[in-house]
Amino acid sequence: SESFEQVVNPWEVSGKIDYDRLIDKFGCQRLDVSMIDRVQRLTSRQPHVFLRRGVFFAHRDFNEILDAYERGDKFYLYTGRGPSSEALHLGHLIPFMFTKYLQEAFKVPLVIQLTDDEKCIWKNISVKESKRLARENAKDIIACGFDVTKTFIFSDFDYVGGAFYENMVKVGKCVTLNKSTGIFGFSGQDCIAKIGFPPVQAAPSFPSSFPHLFPGMNNLRCLIPCAIDQDPYFRMTRDVAPRLGYRKPALIESSFFPDLQASIFLTSLLQVIDMYSRLLHYTFFAFKLLNALVTFSQGENGKMSASNPNSAIYVTDSAEDIKYKIKKRAFSGGQDSSKKQEGVGANLEEYKEGSMLTGAVKARLAEVLTEIVERHRRARAAVTDEMVDAFMTVRPLPRMFE
Repeated sequence: SESFEQVVNPWEVSGKIDYDRLIDKFGCQRLDVSMIDRVQRLTSRQPHVFLRRGVFFAHRDFNEILDAYERGDKFYLYTGRGPSSEALHLGHLIPFMFTKYLQEAFKVPLVIQLTDDEKCIWKNISVKESKRLARENAKDIIACGFDVTKTFIFSDFDYVGGAFYENMVKVGKCVTLNKSTGIFGFSGQDCIAKIGFPPVQAAPSFPSSFPHLFPGMNNLRCLIPCAIDQDPYFRMTRDVAPRLGYRKPALIESSFFPDLQASIFLTSLLQVIDMYSRLLHYTFFAFKLLNALVTFSQGENGKMSASNPNSAIYVTDSAEDIKYKIKKRAFSGGQDSSKKQEGVGANLEEYKEGSMLTGAVKARLAEVLTEIVERHRRARAAVTDEMVDAFMTVRPLPRMFE
């Protein structure tokens, strides 16, 4: 059954993911080439490789954001991170890398929500530890290169109150327990803190939640870049927004960075690594090799998880850690012997010719990943506590639309 094959919700992603079926189930739309071409025309810059290669593949009302932008109307970006681990893994970086591109291309402000309260509730982490992890994760986010003059990062534990809390209550009054259970699958065994959380993630979709940023701008549109597992939160938000006199937030949604352990095809991982390599200006040889690695149509199983160190490549992993995980954990789709590999090949276009064995492909992947992680580590080391404070200080951003 479908439920056996795939489970996708804000707290669990498992099974063999069928993205076409997920689009039908959630009721969002697939991004098409004409929309990507329009992004290029409006911004006068090449669309991000995550758009061109289909990592961000679905949307809700992204066309309306583009319509508004073409008319000269403003909008803002909202994304977030649930801090459940000391450091981010590569899958976590995808929405932030893409959001940075959107911020620069459209010249718009950004709010980043750190849902330390959510992880305290779902992961049974103490409030103190959740808040500490939020600041540590903020350093990884800042290391992605966001502009402090256009970006406000906030912790739910520190920021929720005032106008933000007012919007939470307004949203909560519009959603019955039956409806919330239908959207999120809550049961009688779930604590009431879980049931009360969805309005917290909904509130940043409305500009009035940030009076220090958007005074008198209650009609400002919001675009949310996120992975598609977060869609249930915003289906709820979009449903109640008109009843509150607010605009529906728009979404642009990504696929998942696959789990190393869940019998994935190495091709899926390498396709995304190709995208990173382009951003890092790798040599022509790297482009040629990695461009030849294509994603297989069977889909991926699950996603990288911060709660399972063996399923993910972390930005704190050493070169030896990365080499070990790729060698021992990543399923390549290769044959069970070099003789068979050389005879019939495997699951990659260049790889299937038999000219490259599994070990060679994994070794190249480990090299690329190590460079990416070391580059991020250097950027993160430069992020000070004072920089975190600057991003998280409640303040106006007078140049946020420049």
